[in-house]
Amino acid sequence: MFVLLDGGMGRELQRIGAPFSQPLWSAQALIEAPDFVYQAHENFIDAGCDVITVNSYACVPFHLGDERYQQQGFALAQLAAEIARRAADDSEREVRVAGCIPPAMGSYRPDLFDALKAAPIIKTLIDAQADYVDFWLAETISAIEEFRTVNQALALSALPAYYAFSLMDTEVDQPRLRSGEPVIEAIQAACESGVDGILFNCSQPEVMLDAIGVAKHVIDQYGAEISLGAYANGFTVISHDHEANDSLTTVRDLTADQYAAFVKAWLDAGSNIIGGCCAIFPEHIAYLDALRKTSR
Repeated sequence: MFVLLDGGMGRELQRIGAPFSQPLWSAQALIEAPDFVYQAHENFIDAGCDVITVNSYACVPFHLGDERYQQQGFALAQLAAEIARRAADDSEREVRVAGCIPPAMGSYRPDLFDALKAAPIIKTLIDAQADYVDFWLAETISAIEEFRTVNQALALSALPAYYAFSLMDTEVDQPRLRSGEPVIEAIQAACESGVDGILFNCSQPEVMLDAIGVAKHVIDQYGAEISLGAYANGFTVISHDHEANDSLTTVRDLTADQYAAFVKAWLDAGSNIIGGCCAIFPEHIAYLDALRKTSR
């Protein structure tokens, strides 16, 4: 049996008609129409997920801009956490809330990461969400230095912490983070830090399986009890020089049954946490929930 995460909040907000554009991304709905955020969470809950993730991914200067972040960053992240908590508590079944720790300096761009600048942003996100969440999910980690910076901040929290690494989508000699660093080195660092979970996210589903295999091997070598999983995106290939705020990434036509075929392979490889990232919608999650029910 596996834990089922939700799908991508940003594109679900866009799909249901919430205000949505670059550079604000999913924060625009928090600012202009927060009821849409509740609705998006509800859609994923109705689809059968066990976990919803706080819509705080864009509550960083990279998306908000420095001035708005200084004025509203904490409040927007707190509002996002409040909405997620309410949506989970309103459900007739148990739904947990994952506090989202996004890339502080921008997605897919390890070259922009600065640990000294990122640390206070991460602390703000933690402080804003801490009273409303059940565990932490650090997302789209693109470099080992980025992992270490987030891990250092989350080590001060009593809540479990899970870390999701983003992979190079292009063909490489071995699974690599977007920084080019080998996945095996990132997993070794995570195991040595005593993390609660290791996942891979916001990369194409085709590259997940090899990374899961590497991670499972390292986890077993360490004899660690660490949850393992993946939640891919439905985007076309994201290149190393992607400018995340310039335009919206193209969505590919990935049906629910096609996505489920990838997921089955991840489960067979040892994963126990599955979900979706950008452009993976409630219908994809509902299909995975149905798959889970029929396999009991």
